[in-house]
Amino acid sequence: MTDNNGLICMNDFEDQHEEICLTAVKQNGMALKNVIKQTPKICFAAVKKNGMALQWVKEQTEELCMTAVRQNEDALQLVKDKYFEICLDIVKQNDDGLLCGLLY
Repeated sequence: MTDNNGLICMNDFEDQHEEICLTAVKQNGMALKNVIKQTPKICFAAVKKNGMALQWVKEQTEELCMTAVRQNEDALQLVKDKYFEICLDIVKQNDDGLLCGLLY
């Protein structure tokens, strides 16, 4: 069974295999929301494809947050507090004008 993006509906499988999940998030990073057993490799592939997939990451790391924000600066709003300042610096380096929209 596939969803409207042509992805395998991973929630149809009790035992998700890492390679299937990895293939799905490489096609559409937002497919991470259906991954039960997230690995750093799967999460990294998801946020690299779509930074907004950070909202589905169960355990954020500095590297994941930075990758997500570099892919899509709007992902800054999804970064947990302890990594926010680091990611904010990335946004500042890229475009100071964008900050007004993100912070207000």
